[in-house]
Amino acid sequence: MLIPLGFIIVIVSVFGGFTLAGGQLGPLYQPTEVLMIVGAAVGSFIAANNFKAIKATLRTASKLKRTTKYDKETYMELMALQYKLLTKARRDGMLAIERDIDNPDDSALFSDYPRIQQDPMIMGFLTDYLRLMISGNMDPHQIDELMEHEIEAFEHEAHIPADALAKVGDGLPAFGIVAAVMGVIKALSAADSGPSEMGVMIAHALVGTFLGILLAYGFVNPLSSRIDRQVGEAVKMLQCIRVTLLASLNGYAPQLAVEFGRKALHTAERPTFTELEEHVRSSKGTGTEGA
Repeated sequence: MLIPLGFIIVIVSVFGGFTLAGGQLGPLYQPTEVLMIVGAAVGSFIAANNFKAIKATLRTASKLKRTTKYDKETYMELMALQYKLLTKARRDGMLAIERDIDNPDDSALFSDYPRIQQDPMIMGFLTDYLRLMISGNMDPHQIDELMEHEIEAFEHEAHIPADALAKVGDGLPAFGIVAAVMGVIKALSAADSGPSEMGVMIAHALVGTFLGILLAYGFVNPLSSRIDRQVGEAVKMLQCIRVTLLASLNGYAPQLAVEFGRKALHTAERPTFTELEEHVRSSKGTGTEGA
């Protein structure tokens, strides 16, 4: 898990370096500072978002467990599935895949690719547009515009949690300053105290600035960036489906249509032409029988 690993590195680097430099961790333990900073951040998050955004952000926490949701193997499964669907449709007619699309859970073709079958986002997008292709009543340009609109809507909605967290992260340093100012006010209100006591109170006040910056750039903003990466991976999956189906609608053979989709992927995770071809040939399924 990269997220806990990254957080551990942040904590060890900051507090370990402070300790090695001769600092004492005791003065950094300021529960009241944490209460002011975190409480203000949570309050601003609630005030800035509606229930839809709050629920979406909370749901996103469970999706951050996996290091990589869409990896090279998932892309290969998606393209192999599309190849088999388009091959079956080209050989036997579009109506031949209607039963597979209407009941993907009972389809032997879909069951060969469990990663895709268990992903509701991919399944919904793929089967919806295959149904439109079966109807045969829409122009390829119309389907393209519809897919683009749906992908943009999905991307906008999926970015809501990242945007919400990013705004909280941007506000945390300011809340840290607020906590520090409150501590300085407390210290100055006790001006009759000795220099040593005043020094301790000012040091405790500065902890607020430190905590605000650390929480923002060490924890909250990285989570926001991580969500952005996951959204980008999901959008890339949808774009792969879009390009492949459009190539098929424009008359290209399934093998070439899948090649269009392969080219839409990031180079770091894009399988080579040979890798994809071998994956398709080695996997079992009804879609390519007799092709």
